[in-house]
Amino acid sequence: MIMTSLLEALEQKYGEREMTFGDIDDSKYTDIAISIFVPCRSPRALVPSLLVLNDCDITTAGDSEALVAKCSCVEELDLAKNKLHDWPEVFCILQQMPRLKFVNLSFNELSTPINKIDLYWEQLRNLVLNSTFIRWKSVQEILEHLPQLEELHLSLNDYRHVHLTEEEAECICQSEDVGPEVDATCACPKLDYQGKHSHAKLRKLHFTGNPVRDWWQACKLGYAFPNLESLVLANCPIDSLKFDDKCSCDKNCTSDGKDLENTPQDAFKKLKVLNLNCTDLACWDDVETLAKFPALNCVRVQGCPLWESNEYTEHERRQLFIARLPNVDTLNGGGKIGHDEREDAERAFIRYYMEKPESERPERYFELVSIHGKLDPLINIDLRPEKRVKVLFTCGNNSEIRSVDVYRTVSDLKLKLEAFAGFSASKMRLYYVDQDLRDIQGPEEMKYPHKQLYSYNIYSGDEIIIDYKGRSSERNSLSQSI
Repeated sequence: MIMTSLLEALEQKYGEREMTFGDIDDSKYTDIAISIFVPCRSPRALVPSLLVLNDCDITTAGDSEALVAKCSCVEELDLAKNKLHDWPEVFCILQQMPRLKFVNLSFNELSTPINKIDLYWEQLRNLVLNSTFIRWKSVQEILEHLPQLEELHLSLNDYRHVHLTEEEAECICQSEDVGPEVDATCACPKLDYQGKHSHAKLRKLHFTGNPVRDWWQACKLGYAFPNLESLVLANCPIDSLKFDDKCSCDKNCTSDGKDLENTPQDAFKKLKVLNLNCTDLACWDDVETLAKFPALNCVRVQGCPLWESNEYTEHERRQLFIARLPNVDTLNGGGKIGHDEREDAERAFIRYYMEKPESERPERYFELVSIHGKLDPLINIDLRPEKRVKVLFTCGNNSEIRSVDVYRTVSDLKLKLEAFAGFSASKMRLYYVDQDLRDIQGPEEMKYPHKQLYSYNIYSGDEIIIDYKGRSSERNSLSQSI
């Protein structure tokens, strides 16, 4: 196996050696004037502030002094899809880049424990550790040395639990190696989660694709990062926003041992954006729980059983969501929910549940009735045109009343009239005559072949005149041949 250092990858990408005058055969260029720009520093030292070295088989840092010379100005570092396994090598790399604000270590297997960290990275704001399988204890260690971290990515790490306190290490359910039967019987320790963490700077957390099922585990993230504003839980198999009845997770303890009752939203007092796409949510009660989050204003909840239900059209489903979420301004991306759309949704919500038994009406129904009052049911008026009408067709001296499908196109109608008219559709012009406006506006040419007949507002009793496009002599000869 070839071991590649970061330094070697740099030299391969940005050039290992300079070209000297001895490398040039100047016998060929005796009559050519050449101007040469000589940079103040070697090209090897011109490493950009954004350094991307994906999939370069990097396993080690390389010579630290050379790295300092090359990388001291690097602010964003992307080392995804390499072969880094040892944290000491990772820290050796980061140590040579004191200006780092962004680091991506995704898809490097970094499951080995961290023994010791000697430095603090005061400027690092964004850390991406997707699919690194980093242990929770290592996450804790790193967080303690990143005081200004604002965004953290922990997606695709196969976490079934969140373990961000030392006390939880005593509970067998915190081991990622145990099966679901242990989850069902475990009573997690009662802890003062609200007082255990000081990661106040973190604002955004990505937790996509981890097999977390219990909402209480997500709440631990909220308590760990009390100022969290954006949380992505997409592709996590969470099936409810309520706490599991089999676990004592609905309580934690203060420092004096007193129990505190928890609600599903207590851990997210400042959360504004929540992504629950492709979860297993299937109950409207969970949507109503989202309405209780004090700061939440943007929600994504597509791809879950509730959103994909065939019971509603897409428009009806969106209305039922909007009506239940008065606090949410943006649903599933796009623009903000306007006043008119919200009012229409709330009125549709009232009418939808008016037809349900009172026992099935949610609390939100009565809240909206108090705002909009009891509404009359909408009258179901079918405004679709008649499917078939009887029209008088006239071609020269011949006339005939036929039943016509108004959803047929002008082009289709011409083909059907070839036998009656005696010439081909390509030679045919059609004129529509409204029986009520015959004397006012005269015939209207039906020019557009793909236009459907109903768009002319055709009714029974109207007339369509068939005319021949060519000269009279051509028409007569065609008629005789037929």
